[in-house]
This record gives sequence, C-alpha cells and structure tokens, in this order.
Amino acid sequence: MADPIETEALWEDFHRVVNMTSAELAAWLRVRDSGEEAEALPGEAGTPTGRHVLAILQKRRTDLTDDDLRVMHRVVDTVGDLVDMEDEPEPERTPEDTRRRHRLMTLGHDPLKP
Repeated sequence: MADPIETEALWEDFHRVVNMTSAELAAWLRVRDSGEEAEALPGEAGTPTGRHVLAILQKRRTDLTDDDLRVMHRVVDTVGDLVDMEDEPEPERTPEDTRRRHRLMTLGHDPLKP
C-alpha cells in the first residue's frame, strides 16, 4: 500500500478532477451504453475504467486498494492531459469537442460543470 501522505494527496487530486457525483456518473455510463436494441445492466454500463471510478467514488479513503490507487493516478493524469484545470469551461463548438467531453465524462469529469 502507498504512503498515507501520498494517498491523501492522490485522494484530493482525484476528487478535484472527478467533478461528477456518483449518481451523475452512473447515469452517464447508463446513457452512454444505451442503444436502440438493448441497454446494459446498470452494473455493467460504461467502460471498465468508468465503472472503477464509480466504485472509488463510493468508497472511503481507508478502503482503497492498490488497484484503486492505480486507476486514480491514471484518471488524474488523463484528465490533466485533456483539460487545463485552471481554464474556465467553454461551450462546445465542434464534434471533436463533444467527443472529448464524453471521454472526460466517462472518467467522471464534466468540463462544462463549474
């Protein structure tokens, strides 16, 4: 297990970049996987990483596993690469902006959310 100080810093970073609630993320994962023919079961909706982020949001810091910490690092790094956290959200303008937003939302970050 990681150093408690490092875990605390990661916990703070993760919750800074993941700005969607667990309910918002769960709803997004279900919407993202819904189709004309069928809809994924609630526990199976979304990407594996999106489901793992949702599981982490429902945990206490003391219950984190090494796998949780790896996913948290990956989410913090990925969101940081895709978004400058200091910038104000801008309205969507192109299909690429929409795809980027949807990718971020799958990780629990809505760039349009204040």
